[in-house]
Amino acid sequence: MDAQAATLPSVAAAVSSTATEQVNKPKPCCVCKEEKSKRDECMLFSSAKDPAADCKSLVDQYKSCMSGFGFQV
Repeated sequence: MDAQAATLPSVAAAVSSTATEQVNKPKPCCVCKEEKSKRDECMLFSSAKDPAADCKSLVDQYKSCMSGFGFQV
């Protein structure tokens, strides 16, 4: 019984640290706004046959920025 009591605080500490990380993590809509705007503008107004290929560098910049905040796009 004492062994179980000793493990409970460590579990509670792990849960609270995870909750704290989620609270401090920004929302995806609030980060990389400039990169997202450039990407969207390129995709919407590109006159190329394949806008995805034409805007690949901007898409990659956006993905890189988002991954820096812990988001996988």
